[in-house]
Amino acid sequence: MSAEAERKTETIPQWKREEIDSIVEFLETYGSIGIVDITGIPSRQLQDMRRELHGTAALRVSRNTLIARALENVDGLEDLVEHVEGQIGLIGTNDNPFGLYQQLEASKTPAPINAGEVTPNDIVIPEGDTGVDPGPFVGELQTVGANARIDGGSIKVVEDSTVLSAGEEVSADLANVLSELGIEPKEVGLDLRGVFSEGVLFSPEELDIDVDEYVADLQSASSAARNLSINAEYPTTRTAPAMLAKAAGGAKSVGLSAAIESPDLADDLVSKADAQVRALAAAIDDEEALPEELRGVEAAAPAAEPADDDDDADEDGDADAADESTEEDDAEDDADDGGDALGNMFG
Repeated sequence: MSAEAERKTETIPQWKREEIDSIVEFLETYGSIGIVDITGIPSRQLQDMRRELHGTAALRVSRNTLIARALENVDGLEDLVEHVEGQIGLIGTNDNPFGLYQQLEASKTPAPINAGEVTPNDIVIPEGDTGVDPGPFVGELQTVGANARIDGGSIKVVEDSTVLSAGEEVSADLANVLSELGIEPKEVGLDLRGVFSEGVLFSPEELDIDVDEYVADLQSASSAARNLSINAEYPTTRTAPAMLAKAAGGAKSVGLSAAIESPDLADDLVSKADAQVRALAAAIDDEEALPEELRGVEAAAPAAEPADDDDDADEDGDADAADESTEEDDAEDDADDGGDALGNMFG
């Protein structure tokens, strides 16, 4: 603590010193410290919010001057002092700042807005039956800008009506109309002004991220990196099995194309030859020219290509593009090969 700070501390009452020490202890207990705006939150709701935070975060409210002094006494938290104005509180957590922000946003609840307040959002009176009997209220609705009329024994709003834009002050007439309709256009909760965690000061804008979109981006990046590794033939613990499977599939395709005799290829070679013979037999119009067992046969479906076990690499098609099969499956080639086999059969 600086000499100037010590002199200031000496001039304050004992109870204030104890309060500052208590706040400092609070600040040093948690890994992340934030400043929250508690303006307009009734005491009872604030207590409810404090209970909801129990187990994940803690809320500490004190005089702004004492909070500022405590922040100045803890290394790294001086930058939070600029947020100490108006009605604020300290919030501490060992959760990460992003989790804290999401929790505070999720805990906000709708609330009525009072005359004289500035609306944070556009206020819309929705189309529909208000449930109010015909009377002066229809005039009140029209006065605040709602398209309303009496219809079927009740007052109805005939279309969605924007009666106030964000940033404008709420009039007494509008506050009464909204109260009568049960419309609560604002949210009550702890508004995070800033959080200091692991040497970094985060603003609410930096913490406001779409978690699902962020996770999807990470998954997409991971998949792209995996495909790049496979295509570049760079083995890792995650890509080696897929690369081996891909190589095995390629080797099998070469073996089939070259008609290499192997126990592993025997069944596929026989199936391929059978398909080629059937293709040629089906192309011959004169059945008398065929042996009896080939008369009336139809061309068999082409033999299946060796399966590529690398399902994950199929996501963007790059890995499969690098694994082009060399097996000839053109009908004319099959017929030519089948012709040789048939010629041998006839001797």
